[in-house]
Amino acid sequence: MTLDPFYLIVDSADWIEWLVPLGVKLVQLRIKDRPSSEIRADIRRAKAVCAANGCQLVINDYWQLAIEEGCDFLHLGQEDLAVADLGAIRAAGLKLGVSTHDDAELQTALAARPDYIALGPIYPTILKAMSWAPQGLERIGAWKARIGNIPLVAIGGLTVERISGVFENGADCAAVVTDITRNPAPESRTLEWLESTRKHVSAS
Repeated sequence: MTLDPFYLIVDSADWIEWLVPLGVKLVQLRIKDRPSSEIRADIRRAKAVCAANGCQLVINDYWQLAIEEGCDFLHLGQEDLAVADLGAIRAAGLKLGVSTHDDAELQTALAARPDYIALGPIYPTILKAMSWAPQGLERIGAWKARIGNIPLVAIGGLTVERISGVFENGADCAAVVTDITRNPAPESRTLEWLESTRKHVSAS
């Protein structure tokens, strides 16, 4: 499969309603610590916006809700992957992305036959406390060599200014959170990301 090179990750449907109409084609809804009724409502809102704008919606972690709400793409971290019902996920037709941070996690992810692999953090990130040191650009190339045709998503500390290095080292897709959500002008920053990633793809 082919992923759009720009992968926006946000924590509410409000962000999706705001930014997806700008031209975003791949977005993850990553909600933490909210009641399931609110998460379900956000999934429904996000689905509607993405359907109207030709955007691929990826649901983070909540695989049961993703199945119940008829979603088609799921992202799991390693802890969630360990307890998720992969048979039910596949039976529902969901595509699957999996986070990895080290060799052991990569092997676990590959055993799940994912539709993409995410590697991070590439650079230091302020999003959350991480147990892993920054991977650096060289690890991207090493991961891509090992996973072959499976798309590789780079994540963690990425900015518009760092996009080129990520793609030049083998990533297929660059994921962003705080460079947009904590930017004083999220719309214009999103447009910068769209322009920069599209330029790279057209030049490659």
